[in-house]
Amino acid sequence: MTTTSSPVLITLTDLDRAELEALARARKAPLRKVQRAWIVLAAADGQSNAQIARDLGLHVDTVRTWRSRFAAHGMKGLADRPRSGRPPVFAATVVAQVKALACSLPAEHGLPLSRWSCQDLAREAVTRGITDTVSGSTVRRWLDTDAIKPWLHRSWIFPRDPDFAAKAERVLDLYDRHWQGRRLRPDEYVISADEKSQLQALRRRHDDLPPGPKRTRRVEFEYTRGGTLAYLAALDVHHATVIGRCAPTTGIVPFGDLIEQVMTREPYASARRVFWVVDNGSSHAGQASVERMREAWPTAVLVHLPIHASWLNQIEIYFSIVQRKVINPANFADLAGLEHRLLAFQARYNATASPFNWRYTKADLNAYLDRLATHEPLNPAA
Repeated sequence: MTTTSSPVLITLTDLDRAELEALARARKAPLRKVQRAWIVLAAADGQSNAQIARDLGLHVDTVRTWRSRFAAHGMKGLADRPRSGRPPVFAATVVAQVKALACSLPAEHGLPLSRWSCQDLAREAVTRGITDTVSGSTVRRWLDTDAIKPWLHRSWIFPRDPDFAAKAERVLDLYDRHWQGRRLRPDEYVISADEKSQLQALRRRHDDLPPGPKRTRRVEFEYTRGGTLAYLAALDVHHATVIGRCAPTTGIVPFGDLIEQVMTREPYASARRVFWVVDNGSSHAGQASVERMREAWPTAVLVHLPIHASWLNQIEIYFSIVQRKVINPANFADLAGLEHRLLAFQARYNATASPFNWRYTKADLNAYLDRLATHEPLNPAA
């Protein structure tokens, strides 16, 4: 249907009318959108702008505006147009200077602070004459646009091993089944090993409460201590097999028992070579551990990671799974219960495990080292 009482004619398709009627009846739609729908429906039914304005309690200019926009642009014409908004109170240079301040350390400006809060930044911006006044909430909005959160921090260790690159590269080569430029044979294996020490058999004073509607699982805060043990594990990197054992503590002897457990079972007992990737823990540190391994197991090759590079040891990925799925939240009757859970999970894991999708390459390592080269530790001699 078209109008005859206005020079702006409105014609609705069946789809437009259905959409407008649904919007006009919507209970949760914004009032302004509901009114625009009624304006167009009334105009399509032949009502004049003045009549529509009287019926809806609107100004005739409002009716005329939305009638014209629908005639020109259809349903899209009923959307709000972009608005410029209120002119900015602070110049872009002020915002940039505050963000730059947030990316510096307070100590660099002689302040007795370890990190910034938004209120600290606002106060310092005024003190330094960047702006006459600004609130902490305004600073927070500025920082949110660039996801700058100076009140947060994460720890890291600056690599200090002089042979970091060489040691890391040979481990990455092993993960890629290469050693000294040669492809590993099928009867050569790569083992990633370490210990997870000081695992506590904590027994909660009350049983857990299971989750329910609108309620998470509840774990009793108080507990009794049942002692500690160590979990030593070796991961076959390319076959996703974990071989592990528990011991009262870590040390050379317990780690030697793990090596024996692996090297006396097939396919490792008859392997041409078995490469053991380890960190620099006291149980397997230094050249003495290499010679001890060679003397006890001539086909075994101990390969040390650089200092502070356990993140390159794939067994740590498995240990993180154990922590999430076996240890936390801790609730064990005693050490025997903790050991049983660890070894039972190990068997369960081996039943369905597949090799980790390791994608960190030597190119990634070199890019990482290049980034580090642009940084200098605050105390190089430390």
